[in-house]
Amino acid sequence: MAQINPYIMFNGNTEEAFNFYRSVFGGEYAAIVRFKDLPKDPNNRWTEAEADKIMHIALPIGKNNLLMANDVPVSMGRVNENENRSKISIRAESKEEADKIFNGLSAGGQIEAPIGDSPWGSYFGMFRDKFGIEWMVDFDPKNKG
Repeated sequence: MAQINPYIMFNGNTEEAFNFYRSVFGGEYAAIVRFKDLPKDPNNRWTEAEADKIMHIALPIGKNNLLMANDVPVSMGRVNENENRSKISIRAESKEEADKIFNGLSAGGQIEAPIGDSPWGSYFGMFRDKFGIEWMVDFDPKNKG
């Protein structure tokens, strides 16, 4: 069965927010990837001033949940703090399930990141469905079950 985890987007203060969340929930980060950790690519949407900002962070909460987030690059626009550009993140149990969910929900929508291997080691894709809801689908082969 697929698992759903919240994913929050911030205007440059992800690290501050997640240090606060970790102070409340405890635990250790499962992942922290900064924009500067990504391979150099002329299509990158972030600036050198944003190099130390968070591209991906994950905090396990409880036995089976993750709270995840990132800083939105300025080139993608500011997050409306009253209507946060949040996404529903689904953790699939297999690549096949990830493909099925991604292809099914993205039909008629707008793909932001085609599903494929991510820099943090999982199989990942991101899109806005035909109703305007934003989704992320992820399968991490190191984190089955």
